[in-house]
Amino acid sequence: MILKTLVPFVAVLALVLVGCRSNPVYNVSGAPVTTSTRNYSMSDVRGAILQAGASLGWQMKVVRPGLIVGTLYVRDHMARVEIPYDRRTYSILYRDSSNLDYDGANIHNNYNSWVRNLSNAINERLSLL
Repeated sequence: MILKTLVPFVAVLALVLVGCRSNPVYNVSGAPVTTSTRNYSMSDVRGAILQAGASLGWQMKVVRPGLIVGTLYVRDHMARVEIPYDRRTYSILYRDSSNLDYDGANIHNNYNSWVRNLSNAINERLSLL
């Protein structure tokens, strides 16, 4: 009888633990700005980054030329990144989060997926320049 009760409990506990894995924080550092033309400006790069973030639900704020801060809210989670950029490269760097179990090195795996998706969207927008 105890075994019949314990097995489902252990199974549910294992699923919860597997679903809440954390991994090292994923940063994009010095990704190349790749476009289809040579005639683009830094403001074109800024626009591509802003559009990419907005298309994925990120709240994008231009802090100064060459720096954007993006904030994403998903349910009760928040992720904030800094996106420094110029005509040749851009980066996506961890800045802050809440409810993502950040411990100074590791973070909930969803954060890394969000950053990868943002990077892919930025690359897609840049390729249209």
